[in-house]
Amino acid sequence: MFRLNHRMALLALTIATVSTPLTAAPFAYISNQLGDSVSIIDLATNKVVNTVAVSGKPAGVAVSPDGDKVYISTPEAHGFAVLDARKQELIRTVKTSNGALGITAAPDGKRLYVADWFVNTVSVLDADSLEIIKTITVGQSPSGLVVSPDNHWLYVANRLDNSVSQIDTHTLTVKKTIPVGQHPFGLAIDSTGTRVYAVNVESDDVTVLETSQMKAITTVKVGALPYAATLALNDSRLFVTNMDDGTVSVIDTDTLTNIGLIEVGEKPEGIGTHLDDRHIYVANWFDKNVSVLDAKTLQVKETIATGRGSRAFGQFIAK
Repeated sequence: MFRLNHRMALLALTIATVSTPLTAAPFAYISNQLGDSVSIIDLATNKVVNTVAVSGKPAGVAVSPDGDKVYISTPEAHGFAVLDARKQELIRTVKTSNGALGITAAPDGKRLYVADWFVNTVSVLDADSLEIIKTITVGQSPSGLVVSPDNHWLYVANRLDNSVSQIDTHTLTVKKTIPVGQHPFGLAIDSTGTRVYAVNVESDDVTVLETSQMKAITTVKVGALPYAATLALNDSRLFVTNMDDGTVSVIDTDTLTNIGLIEVGEKPEGIGTHLDDRHIYVANWFDKNVSVLDAKTLQVKETIATGRGSRAFGQFIAK
């Protein structure tokens, strides 16, 4: 869901002035959709160290496994922008299709996957050449994307079809599509690739998928209009942003029950986990900031000012 006027537009990107290059990780890359920019947060200090101008209403974020490149989907520019993470520079723009939204990088760094909201496809790109290898037809309005840790499977949330598709990345074909809740958007996958969690916006719940048989094993209720999720504490906790409530739900993944609720900013969407596996970063759309949560204490530790329409949909923290 773009929440914007998706007019045809030429892509024009400018680069914010940089005094020094980035030389260490981890960093978070927050797409500010209404501000046409990306805020870069140094997670060692929780300070914004730079803001890069990116036109085309940036939404989705993916970081290459080595942390050198950041890919930002630009729905109104019909593709994505590529940032050099070390130099904080725009190095390329790529056209894919009409409404690029979800974007993810394969764990082996060889491919990128871009979901198109309008034409119901996923584009598969070679990460070196950034050329499209194949375009795969999926369900209506694909959004969230995740790849299994072994690079074998790509999972796609088909929002208007109320389903999740499993794609074989070896053959680049859809193996199976199964129903989930109403309007799935964000996806999360555990570190073993055993489970995928589909966040269902309209049914206010999360569908838990067992991937070996590709079947739903349960549904967990969360808050109002949930959008995205992330795992922490050795996959023992799932954190889910509830946009209408301004909260994050906490799910125990052993018992698959909702065990907590954390108040954050207004209209939270993107959510990601620090490399320490403990601290959670939540992009708050209306409040123009990011909340930092402690996964153990379930408390907000800090709030970081970012930009207008902070969205950060996808994997926005450098590994």
